[in-house]
Amino acid sequence: MLEGCTLCPRNCNVNRSSGVLGFCNSNAKVKVAKFSLHHWEEPCISGTNGSGTVFFSNCNLKCVFCQNHLISSSGIGEEISVEELSDIFLEQQAKGAHNINLVTPTHYVPQIIEALKLSKSKGLKLPIVYNTNSYENIETIRSLADYIDIYLPDLKYFNDKYAIKYSSAPNYFSVASKAIKEMFSQVGHPRFDENGLMKSGLIVRHLMIPSLLFDSKKIVDYLHSSFGESIYMSLMNQFTPSHKVNNYPEISKILNQKHYKALIDYCIDIGMHNVFIQEEGTASESFIPDFNLR
Repeated sequence: MLEGCTLCPRNCNVNRSSGVLGFCNSNAKVKVAKFSLHHWEEPCISGTNGSGTVFFSNCNLKCVFCQNHLISSSGIGEEISVEELSDIFLEQQAKGAHNINLVTPTHYVPQIIEALKLSKSKGLKLPIVYNTNSYENIETIRSLADYIDIYLPDLKYFNDKYAIKYSSAPNYFSVASKAIKEMFSQVGHPRFDENGLMKSGLIVRHLMIPSLLFDSKKIVDYLHSSFGESIYMSLMNQFTPSHKVNNYPEISKILNQKHYKALIDYCIDIGMHNVFIQEEGTASESFIPDFNLR
């Protein structure tokens, strides 16, 4: 799969095994920036002990507002083997993580599958979370059918002009919506344990971007009409002006909380119930992980 890479819609078709880099700047080695017990995911993911996150370096999007740009664009991280990745999964389990949370994993799917096989053979029993920007090829998601319990995809934009302008991602909504439908076909309706932790299911995240209230409403409309109460949605207000947003004055600001509340009211008005929302005060760099390779 890495010798003519088509893992994502970029379809670079480069031979990553020979060291050639495509759009995501990744070779055949897995590159990890941080693994930790993370307490800032949705409550049914983080629980009390934290989600066992593994932050992968590099990305197949170029979001101008990326909070994690040090690892997505600058490539900070450490190359590790499949065996070492497997050991990280088991270490997270030993620390009491509620799940294994794969953050921005698309460009390492083949290696992740091999690491999961290995760690499961050694006793890994935690639910596996696939935390993605959703710019995914259907074939890549289908290859994960036997390995992922919880999908945690973004749905960033409805209008393609924003996807191109802010993330260099042509046809984003068309690609992402198809990928999300495939995810739902694999995991189905959400299931929780006795402590309210998600065991399987789909939570679609939407980060509200300043000045794009109408686009956010279109996202809400689509998810409600397509899935109803069969999934959860997570509306996020934590947009933090960083990275390259100074070049885009229309979004180079903190989100207007009145607009965020208007979006919440819109969800209520159309009858959505399974929606996570955030309190004010999340637009802070203090919520961005310290990518210290630990």
